[in-house]
Amino acid sequence: MKIIREPAQMTAWANQASAARAGVALVPTMGFFHEGHLALMRRAKALADQVVVSLFVNPIQFGPHEDLGRYPRDFARDCALAEAQGVSVLFAPEAAAMYPEAAKTRIMVAGLSEGLCGASRPGHFQGVATVVAKLFNLVKPRVAVFGAKDFQQLAIIRRMVADLNWDIRIVAHPIVREADGLAMSSRNTYLSAGERQKALALSQAIAHARKRVREGLTAADSLRDELREIILRREGVEIEYISFVSEQDLSPLGRLAPGVVLAMAVKVGGTRLIDNDSLFAEPAALG
Repeated sequence: MKIIREPAQMTAWANQASAARAGVALVPTMGFFHEGHLALMRRAKALADQVVVSLFVNPIQFGPHEDLGRYPRDFARDCALAEAQGVSVLFAPEAAAMYPEAAKTRIMVAGLSEGLCGASRPGHFQGVATVVAKLFNLVKPRVAVFGAKDFQQLAIIRRMVADLNWDIRIVAHPIVREADGLAMSSRNTYLSAGERQKALALSQAIAHARKRVREGLTAADSLRDELREIILRREGVEIEYISFVSEQDLSPLGRLAPGVVLAMAVKVGGTRLIDNDSLFAEPAALG
């Protein structure tokens, strides 16, 4: 596996791959890999000749009081894990290389960025869209693989690719969960043992929502009240939002029907966690 640090070297490698007609798949990450990341890498390897994994804790998607400084990092471990998955290139640039002092450009996908997580994290998705656009230009992938846990991010990237006419296939990988149902996240390492148990309220809420949909419930407000009660049984868990939105454009929905996504964000102690589920699709393993 080749480790590339400089954007210009990444572009040179991508140009060589293109000249050799080697299809490239990109997996954008912020590192501290878990099985969810590794599943994305395996999916990418099945889709293209060469896999590039970016490892970059993107400073412009963090707010002033968020966890940029303490975001978990272990470069040596990440390198070993990526290499074991057959990754061709690990692209791990420094922030100064990605955002030189003169850089002024930012990308915003209007309409999809303001609600859900965007409401409490202003500027977050502008940072996400900007760094992903830069990675697309540097790596020149034919396909890019993203995890479905970041559902809003996925919708924004798809819209950006369509609007900017990039010839890149965006592939969503289903949420990868722990055996007990907790969605895998690098930020799960922040949780104490007690908080880890409280975080299961999210997957329990999803399981309850699926049950109520099977029973014929169609009123989103009624189900939201039920889920709020389930989550707040856990002391120390704060709800940021429980929303039912269209999988197409993230617009709020009042009626539960095919195409609706349950999206949630909570704080457990000081850790912000998100989860989601397409309630009418085939269920994922929830423990």
